Amino acid sequence: MEITRQKSSESSVSSRLFRGWKRQILLVSLFLTSLLLLGCDPTQPDKTHLQQILDRGELRVGTIYSSTTYLFGPNGPEGIDYELAKQLADYLGVELKMVPSYTIDDLFTQLNAGRVDILAAGLAVTDQRREFYSFSPAYQWISQKVVYKKGRKRPRNLGQLDGVIRVIANSSHAETLERFKTDYPNLDWEVTTEHDSEELMQKVLAGDIDFTIVDSSQLDLFRRYHTELSLAFTVVKEQPVAWLMQKGNNDALQAALIEFFGEMQSSGMIAQLEEKYFGHVGQFDYVDTRAFMRAVERKLPSIKPMFEQYAAELDWRLLAAQSYQESHWNPNARSHTGVRGLMMLTLNTAKQLKIENRLDPESSIRGGAIYLEQLLQRVPEKIAPHERIWFALAAYNVGMGHVIDAIKLTRARGKDPYSWTDVKTTLPLLRKKKWYKQTRYGYARGEEPVAYVDNIRRYYDALVYIEDKKAAADRLAQQKEKFKQLTAGIKEYDGDAADNKVAEKSAPEEQLKAVPER
Repeated sequence: MEITRQKSSESSVSSRLFRGWKRQILLVSLFLTSLLLLGCDPTQPDKTHLQQILDRGELRVGTIYSSTTYLFGPNGPEGIDYELAKQLADYLGVELKMVPSYTIDDLFTQLNAGRVDILAAGLAVTDQRREFYSFSPAYQWISQKVVYKKGRKRPRNLGQLDGVIRVIANSSHAETLERFKTDYPNLDWEVTTEHDSEELMQKVLAGDIDFTIVDSSQLDLFRRYHTELSLAFTVVKEQPVAWLMQKGNNDALQAALIEFFGEMQSSGMIAQLEEKYFGHVGQFDYVDTRAFMRAVERKLPSIKPMFEQYAAELDWRLLAAQSYQESHWNPNARSHTGVRGLMMLTLNTAKQLKIENRLDPESSIRGGAIYLEQLLQRVPEKIAPHERIWFALAAYNVGMGHVIDAIKLTRARGKDPYSWTDVKTTLPLLRKKKWYKQTRYGYARGEEPVAYVDNIRRYYDALVYIEDKKAAADRLAQQKEKFKQLTAGIKEYDGDAADNKVAEKSAPEEQLKAVPER
């Protein structure tokens, strides 16, 4: 492990392509920009970096493995930086090649050596980086948080850090500590190239280190299923996140990125990506999260097979997350409106689905799964596949009529009616007469389906994490058992062979002569 101690005295979104005349305008503008940058001399042999990308037909993007940036999910590559990079490649009309790194050091080495064109890795814009690199427009804003394990005394500032604080080498967090060394002369810290932010948070929980600094977006995702990690204080409040490129022959590329991010902002694509990856994790409720984790251990095992059986095309973990939101996995749950059971079915819905006993766990789960699938079939086809489930879940809570009303109101407000990002901001308006008088189904407590969907998404993410971790542990246990059986077989074989040799040595000479030669 490479750890260096630093003392205070030391230094799946849909593509938006440029087609037809729009692409021609882009290419012409890039050509004119290139001529301007080359002194308007068309005989100049040097090409801009952007022109090199267009000539090779491939955009090489350096990134880093992270739950928020780039990873391989069940349906292929995902992550906010990956999806934006794919959009940029489509925008330029070239192929995308992602070049992932495991450390920030390697990431910048790739860029400095010219092996990648840009870095899209959730990197914060810092003064030190500005000295050596150019930036795209910011597409996200984060803050830097100091975290510690719940149970120890909470520090309120850098001067109160009374233990080991470790951060990633050459990260914006390391720059922050370096910047504050004058204000806190006793501040010292460690840097590492061995671990990423998530691993450092795990080390805080394990008691291996006392503190680390993480970005707010990473902390929000991590605390969904690690409730003992606590926020100490914010060390940097607002910091833009952007893509990096080398300085020099990159003005045309930077101009193209300004155009691209302007298009992504105006089209609402960045807002949709923010919603997709971070829209449901902004609020953290320690008590609720702990209760959910306990329920996963105590209640879920007995009903998990039913979710797996009746989920059909749905992910059983999503169905289980919805059930927890509905009833906290209490088969006898009942609300003031009369809905009952694990999936909180109304009496009319149960009759339509031919569910005789709403309090029977299996019947309730089967009915809830069928009803949710029916709602999915009624979601407008123009809505993107990965967002259809959020509309269906909202309809499960508030009724499909109100969801359709919200879709129509979203269009009337000049926003995207097929984006959950925009529709979720419209649903709460169904409480206001100014808006619900324009609808077919009238008044609704529209903020409830928004919270309902967000909660389900949080529970679902936690279940995915827990189940994946358990599956990995089971695979490891199976491998260990196979290895144990294999080594036991080898020892048994060696033992038999040794016994045979002893027997041969001790056997009478007449018996040995009777043994045929091999």
